[in-house]
Amino acid sequence: MPKNKAKGSKRERELFKKFIKNNYRAVRVAGSGTMENAECDLIAGKAGKGRKYCIEVKSSKKPRKYISKEQIEKFMVFAAIFGLKPVLALRFNREGWIFIHPKHLRDAGKNWVITLERAKKKGKKFAQFFK
Repeated sequence: MPKNKAKGSKRERELFKKFIKNNYRAVRVAGSGTMENAECDLIAGKAGKGRKYCIEVKSSKKPRKYISKEQIEKFMVFAAIFGLKPVLALRFNREGWIFIHPKHLRDAGKNWVITLERAKKKGKKFAQFFK
């Protein structure tokens, strides 16, 4: 398994455990990032109205993360088909998890981009986002 894929899987498992610890039901989506029609990394939900999420996990050593427009488009369609709220779970080095809605991404040509600074401004920590 390539190093980046292993790191991504580790981050997905870490976040999966965080949802379970907070009394959510969660599943990791098999083949996410490699298979056709696996357009998110985690699906999590909790009893109650509007508490069902489609989560794309991203991490970066740098203070910005680029994500292809095609990936975000497929992610948003997937979330809409299943009636899930789309969430980007961002993990910048030594910053902990930051959760944002994809609408906070900025246009960078072929890609969308989110900077650490913008993520901190627009995003929330787990307990705030998933209250």
